[in-house]
Amino acid sequence: MSFKDKLLTSYIALEDYLEFDSPIHDVRNKAIKIFEEKGFPTKKEEAWKYTSLNKLLKQDYSIISNKENNVEWKKVRPYFLHEIDTYKIVFIDGVYSSFLSETTHDDVDVCLMSAALTKSKFKPVIETYFNKIAKKDGITSLNTAFTKDGAYINIPAHKEVQKPIEIINFSTGSEAAMFLQPRNLIVVGENAHVQIIERHQSLSENKVLTNSVTEIFAEKRAYVDYYKIQNDTDTSSLIDNTYISQEHQSICHVHTFAFGGDLVRNNLNFYQKGERCDSTLKGVTILEGNQHVDHNTLVHHTAPNCESHQDYKGIFAESSTGVFNGKILVDKIAQKIDAFQQNNNILIDDKATINAKPQLEIFADDVKCSHGCTIGQFDEDALFYLRSRGIGVKESQALLMYAFANTVLESVKIPELKMRINKLIANKIGVSLGFEL
Repeated sequence: MSFKDKLLTSYIALEDYLEFDSPIHDVRNKAIKIFEEKGFPTKKEEAWKYTSLNKLLKQDYSIISNKENNVEWKKVRPYFLHEIDTYKIVFIDGVYSSFLSETTHDDVDVCLMSAALTKSKFKPVIETYFNKIAKKDGITSLNTAFTKDGAYINIPAHKEVQKPIEIINFSTGSEAAMFLQPRNLIVVGENAHVQIIERHQSLSENKVLTNSVTEIFAEKRAYVDYYKIQNDTDTSSLIDNTYISQEHQSICHVHTFAFGGDLVRNNLNFYQKGERCDSTLKGVTILEGNQHVDHNTLVHHTAPNCESHQDYKGIFAESSTGVFNGKILVDKIAQKIDAFQQNNNILIDDKATINAKPQLEIFADDVKCSHGCTIGQFDEDALFYLRSRGIGVKESQALLMYAFANTVLESVKIPELKMRINKLIANKIGVSLGFEL
């Protein structure tokens, strides 16, 4: 039995304990039909030309888990951001952990998708927002069909959340191979502000494949500051699908730091639906071994007088592979757009590879749009300058890497998180710089 057939069979079993009167019952059934028709993406599709899922789909994954696995605090402690107080929503093998989570209900709805899907007070929000901007492709529809748990965050109008919210998905390795599908829905009301940190972390060397979907709705003048930290084991893979809808004068920033995992695919889609929106997409990728990271971005400008800024840096060592496929789409009505896209890459070793495809589709005639891409190696003159002053080879390369990534790091708004990322980069390249940057 293929993995696709196993999923279709499992969905029939899933329906036996899902609520028939759920507001998304019909949505689930439509989604599984889409997945049955389209299946998993292949390299025949232009957007997946450089990323193959064939190796991953040969695993015999466990699909549905209903038990809460007990995990000792000391085992997960290193993965929390202790330097700053945060709200925490923690999942163990796809199941909510009340022991590890710390949430609030003071004017802010921070709870589980399962609760939002079953409690009547959330029904209007679910009917208005759930699955409204997520693409109807095979991989996203699969997540929609199996939606059970994940984070539901609803920030009321004019509310500023005082602490960042951490969403952490742990996999324990209790199964030889696990397939997880978290679903997040985040609604940020008019003039509301929120900061969110998301990560996926394996606690063993067993195989895990995560197919995550997040929908974010930023209402008028809302502010969303979102961080994705991807630093998992070489036996874990992640397909991350994030969809963001912006209304008038909203500001949304997404930073993606990809440092680990076997195969990582980030699908990041922005839809500007009101004037004077500001969208920022930034990322740093540092890979080694046979790791593969694919960033696929879209900013769709559908209203005039908006801005978007994309800045992705990649550093690739050994036989690692990177992909950047960035697209800016400007509708005819979207005049006075200022859209910028930049992708810069360094190949440390001869066997490292990067495939870059920046794209502009512009149907308006009064816009300012630019894109650029560079692929190269370390500047030999800069390395010689540093080494001539007594700095070792690795330390010199590390300093150049930090300088290279600085345009992304400098826009991280949480100082403690910036410090954590600096340490992750230092660990990734195997040096101790001996000072804070």
